Amino acid sequence: MFKIDIHTHILPENLNEITGKFSDNRFLYFDSINENTAMLSKEGKSFRKIECNCWNHKIREKDCIETSVDMQVLATIPALFSYWSKKEECLLLSRFINDHIFEICKDKPSKFLGLGTIPMQDTEMAIYEMDRCINQLNFPGIEIGSNINGLNLSEERFSPIFEHAEKINCSIFIHPWDMMGKSDMEKYWLPWLVGMPAETSRAICSLIFGGVFEKYPDLKICFAHGGGSYPFTSGRIDHGFNSRPDLCAIDNNILPSSYLNHFYVDSLVHDKNAMNYLINSMGINQIALGSDYPFPLGEHYPGSLIESMDLDFSTKQRLFAGTALEWLGLKESDYIGK
Repeated sequence: MFKIDIHTHILPENLNEITGKFSDNRFLYFDSINENTAMLSKEGKSFRKIECNCWNHKIREKDCIETSVDMQVLATIPALFSYWSKKEECLLLSRFINDHIFEICKDKPSKFLGLGTIPMQDTEMAIYEMDRCINQLNFPGIEIGSNINGLNLSEERFSPIFEHAEKINCSIFIHPWDMMGKSDMEKYWLPWLVGMPAETSRAICSLIFGGVFEKYPDLKICFAHGGGSYPFTSGRIDHGFNSRPDLCAIDNNILPSSYLNHFYVDSLVHDKNAMNYLINSMGINQIALGSDYPFPLGEHYPGSLIESMDLDFSTKQRLFAGTALEWLGLKESDYIGK
């Protein structure tokens, strides 16, 4: 069975070559501990310890073989979005990251596909780098954050970016980051356990209520972590929409749940009941395998939840690769059955 993991993260081992040029100490810095581990630092403090599979694509290849993953879709880690930075520096960093992913994909085109990152804080630069990702680097899409410096994705300033993405058939992966309320719940890892699902729901709701899916119906957007809390609170959101249209329906008067088949989500929900609910509410054509490799909150054997479920072969194949290929705009015949 062919498996494409649409949700994996990577960063360049030589990250300091670019972030070391910037004076702002909020940029991530790569501190090698040994050949197998490193520490990412930020603002003079340790940020996250990572293993070599976070930067070494040769190790990734071995991991893919061991876990029966045929292809990984590579994207940067959200902490490197750097939307808070000067736009010129964010563009330079984005180009550096995207070029790194491109070189890996060029080296192993049968194993890796790339998603670019763009400086969302500047519309013109974001569109410029999106164009480069699609037309020069041959990426099928980009990855963006769930909010841009606290602004919802429905803000009018981002409309030209979504419009252009639709125009050039650029797929978009939306990943939670800079979680709302994180400073109020730092204990117990709550920003990652509670904040991330809420952030993704925030992004989905803002795009629905803001009419983005209505204005750009051919947008190909996929949300991380099974769509966060949105699919599981869809009934509440519909009820709120119906109960208080004066607050909810001011920019789009179409029932929110009508859009459940207008976007994709990955399969990272960690629970059979949750996956069954996702399949029943969204359908298998909207769900694609995603593991969050190589981080602890990810599915350590990508697809193990799906494999453990009582689903027929064609359903599993759709979840493992069919939806991914559709979202990325790739031909199924070029991959499945080869």
